[in-house]
Amino acid sequence: MARVCQISGKRPLSGNNVSHAHNKTKRKFYPNLHKKRFYIPEEDKWITLKVSASVLRTINKNGITSVLRKARKQGNVLV
Repeated sequence: MARVCQISGKRPLSGNNVSHAHNKTKRKFYPNLHKKRFYIPEEDKWITLKVSASVLRTINKNGITSVLRKARKQGNVLV
């Protein structure tokens, strides 16, 4: 599976490694992803999502159901 957050849609960014001599080579900045299981009481089931650390903080603050509802409304959710 790709390195993409299933809620926010965050994906790798590209940039440059810059050496002391100011030589530039391409590199990637990967999102801080974690595979996590969430329980959804309305559907009475567990789902596994690959989410970024910032989305985990949002889920802890607002709850999984409201975050999923908002992501589905925006069209970001891949589940």
